[in-house]
Amino acid sequence: MYKAIFLSSLLAATFTAGAQQTKPRQPAADKTTFKVDYQKFKLPNGLEVIFHIDRSDPVVAVALTAHVGSAREKAGRTGFAHLFEHLLFLESENLGKGGLDAMSARIGGSGANGSTSRDRTNYFQTVPKDALEKMIWAEADKLGWFINTVTEPVLAKEKQVVKNEKRQSYDNNPYGHTSYVIDKNLYPADHPYNWQVIGSLDDLQNATLADVKEFFNRWYVPNNVTLVVAGDFDAAQAKKWVEKYFSEIKKGPAVQPLAKRPGVVQQTKKLYHEDNFARLPELTMAWPTVPEYHPDSYALEILSSYLSEGKKAPLYQVVVEDKKLAPGAAMFHRTSELAGQMHVVVRAFAEKDLDSAAAAINKAFAQFERKGITEKDLSRIKAGLETQFYNSLSSVQGKGFQLAQYNIFAGDPSFIEKDINNLLAVTAADVSRVYNKYIKGKNFVATSFVPKGKIELALAGSTKADVVEEKIVQGAEETVDPNAVATYPKTPSSFDRSKEPPYGQAPEVKIPAIWQAQLPNGMRVLGIENNEVPLVQFELVIDGGLLLENPDKVGVANMMARMMTQGTKTKTPQQLEEAIQQLGATINVFANTEDIRIRVNTLARNYPATLALVEEILLQPRWDATEFELIKQSTISQIRQQEANPNAIAQNQYNLLVYGKNNIRSRNILGTAASVGTITLDDLKAFYSKSMSPANARMHVVGALGEGALTASLSRLANAWKGSAVAIPDWKTPAAPAQPVVYFYDVPDAKQSVIRFGYPALAATDKDYYPATVLNYILGGGGFASQLTQQLREGKGYTYGINSGFSGTNSAGPFTIASSVRTNVTLESAQLVKEILENYGKSYSAKDLETTQSFLIKSNARAFETAGAKLGMLENISKYGWKADYVKDREAIVKKMTVEEIKALAAKYLDPNKMIWLIVGDAKTQLPRLKELGFGEPLLLKPVI
Repeated sequence: MYKAIFLSSLLAATFTAGAQQTKPRQPAADKTTFKVDYQKFKLPNGLEVIFHIDRSDPVVAVALTAHVGSAREKAGRTGFAHLFEHLLFLESENLGKGGLDAMSARIGGSGANGSTSRDRTNYFQTVPKDALEKMIWAEADKLGWFINTVTEPVLAKEKQVVKNEKRQSYDNNPYGHTSYVIDKNLYPADHPYNWQVIGSLDDLQNATLADVKEFFNRWYVPNNVTLVVAGDFDAAQAKKWVEKYFSEIKKGPAVQPLAKRPGVVQQTKKLYHEDNFARLPELTMAWPTVPEYHPDSYALEILSSYLSEGKKAPLYQVVVEDKKLAPGAAMFHRTSELAGQMHVVVRAFAEKDLDSAAAAINKAFAQFERKGITEKDLSRIKAGLETQFYNSLSSVQGKGFQLAQYNIFAGDPSFIEKDINNLLAVTAADVSRVYNKYIKGKNFVATSFVPKGKIELALAGSTKADVVEEKIVQGAEETVDPNAVATYPKTPSSFDRSKEPPYGQAPEVKIPAIWQAQLPNGMRVLGIENNEVPLVQFELVIDGGLLLENPDKVGVANMMARMMTQGTKTKTPQQLEEAIQQLGATINVFANTEDIRIRVNTLARNYPATLALVEEILLQPRWDATEFELIKQSTISQIRQQEANPNAIAQNQYNLLVYGKNNIRSRNILGTAASVGTITLDDLKAFYSKSMSPANARMHVVGALGEGALTASLSRLANAWKGSAVAIPDWKTPAAPAQPVVYFYDVPDAKQSVIRFGYPALAATDKDYYPATVLNYILGGGGFASQLTQQLREGKGYTYGINSGFSGTNSAGPFTIASSVRTNVTLESAQLVKEILENYGKSYSAKDLETTQSFLIKSNARAFETAGAKLGMLENISKYGWKADYVKDREAIVKKMTVEEIKALAAKYLDPNKMIWLIVGDAKTQLPRLKELGFGEPLLLKPVI
């Protein structure tokens, strides 16, 4: 779900309509402005259209947002808005079966997608600029030429997909039912926020075709929809296309706004739930507050940040440092169109009583009541919101989301100016006032989610929460015929809509200009100047990471990386954190299998000060003993949580099977509870000394500063940071298994089975690596264009999502097929995957190759749009030694590919008889069936200690 953006530039944004310009409020601290110009018009049928021109990349983002979410549903018929998020991609009268997903695969789109909230549903995609008319044609088909394609078989299949999404995201996840319990008790039964956006399994199953069509015809009408086009396009031409394709769609009945209606808690409610997938007790407390854009919402946002974020936060000081109850505490303010709610969450250490957590929260609140918030803290929080705002605008899609959000919920795309001023106007007194008004002494809903058999950890006086849990029943769902072709009456039009519009002028792929340098200390620097937003983002990558660890004491690299931001020789942990936040910057240090990374995001004007802090973090670590103990506890807590999370279990077990227990790559980078328990502060210092060398370092920079300024800024670091190259052990990847083996890990009563099928395969530097990636597009790398998705999700309804891919680096990495499937079709899913693999090369067609070539070539137009994409490009160049225009080399490979080459690659790299077949699920119902897969008796795995 997407939140309203985000209030949030402190200073700097103005929105202008046409040539008319508003004058922004300018605090004395900064004189810069940031514009997002737009044009807005309205069709006679009520469709509101917003254009934003951005010519920085040859791409266009198109977003269609309907002002309908779960709040417009009826009790007993929940989940419909989210169901339509799915249905609208499947088919329309003029796009045919496969709909927008099939077209996206051909035109090089970024992956058509959507999201649903309580109050709106949106559909979005970024495409090369030459496909804009196609997108406008396709989006119009959603509104005017879609609903007849929804037949009984289509609805039956998509119900299964949505139910799988619910299982994957909620039912099979630790703490997944928390929001359900809170909302049921925070809002009365007749309140539209009483139920979850995804709905209930029963409601989805009971939905009739008539119900679904009634919902669509009421809410998916032009006068309830905003269309945003953002990017590099001709506005006059685009307006003609919008008028051509949308104008004859009939206006629907007037849509009346829903009344604002806060939640009601007549008396404090305490509820508990024994969570099958939780290993740690979690307390959540929730208070009803105000809807989005309410005058008090701004102060409540700052209140939640101040109370919970950082070492100075009262919740951190009491819950973590004083009482040592948990590794952290979270507080957030969720605002929606009709109401809001404030949450405090503490996931405690194992065996900690949640009454202690509640007492600690109250003590933190009392501390705030005594001290309030200072002006310095207000400034610190607002600086972070400014950077967050610019990050949200770093893509044309982000700009489009913001324009639609303000248009629908504030009635004006240029509401940003008022939004900023409301935030800037918040005072310390306001923060204390909203605390007293909405939190202090007010009734709340509290949920205690505890491990099975640990009810004594719940809050005293709690009653059992009403949570509906699905039983595993073999053959419970009806079968679906994936080859059924729907027949339906065609909706008339004034012209032939069945003819897909042509491409426009082909865009020229813009490969960013890259500069490279090497500092005297051996560190390489690669950069791209990018002035779209006033930010600088960079990564400092030091090769090594887990590869340098002692296999008998894994966890040191991760803990060392976390310790790096816990103070410096001259700054306490709190002082360092405050220094970073006052700049509106983020500095994160983390360990990976092959490296340690320092990732930085900062306002361009604050880059010098931010870099100085990075230098201090890197060269003057504090090694604070208190922080070390907190991090050790936190790490063990993370490991305990993974022990019950089916997805984490699957990945950790798969790594062991792929690499073998004697290869360091098989290890969980967190370590085990036992190994972390033996790690000392001296271990971290020793690892730092042997691993953190500039000769092993690469720096990637993208932002609003040029090469000269950046290289000059690094002279101090080059002089201060010395060291010779560190030899990194060459951990050989094992060969693929000679024969297939089925492995099973038992998670009793799992609602889904998590699958990982694959084998050790290729390095990224292997000559076959990119051709194999091309091979994989139609198998499982192409989203809805892939056979795995089309057959397991769209055809059978077995899963919410499935993918496959090669993941090598300089060393060979695995080929993996990954998914979560409905428990009672575990065997059937594995059989279908096996069948697809066996037939892939034989059935691969010229059309498959054409689709692959079209996508991989056309998608290059948007390959470097975001700062993240540009950083990824620099990473590939520095890590693998590729040329700056390696994309052109890949394009040449794709163009020359033949069907025969694909068939040969499939025979070489997609042999199901040389794979690991891992399943994590409910053994009592699924393990006995898996011998039918034909790979022998399944082996039951034991937990890793």
